[in-house]
Amino acid sequence: MLDALTVAVSVAALALAAWCGFAAFRDQPTKDWHFIGMAVVTFLVLVQLIVGIVQLARGEKAEEGTTIFVAYLLGALCAVPIAGFMSLAERSRWGSATVAAGAVVLAVLEVRLHDIWTVG
Repeated sequence: MLDALTVAVSVAALALAAWCGFAAFRDQPTKDWHFIGMAVVTFLVLVQLIVGIVQLARGEKAEEGTTIFVAYLLGALCAVPIAGFMSLAERSRWGSATVAAGAVVLAVLEVRLHDIWTVG
């Protein structure tokens, strides 16, 4: 898979985690700006999903198997939106903390996706 795209998603996810973590530290709920950041990160993950599926369709193979690779791609796509919806239910600092945690989970999933794809 594209290393640059994986790095871009990871950096964007960690930036979102820091931003929402700072909001939680300041006792603020998620605001519209945070949701725009979540949309940007989710768009990057959607692009990654499309690129991954196209590469699989062209005959390239993930080292650890196609099924687990696609499962991780779908999990990565869901991580930030689910945290965003959960933050809507909790309109306090804990909503921001939930998004920060979801973004960190996404960054970890990206590391795992790289490991699954890379031929070692």
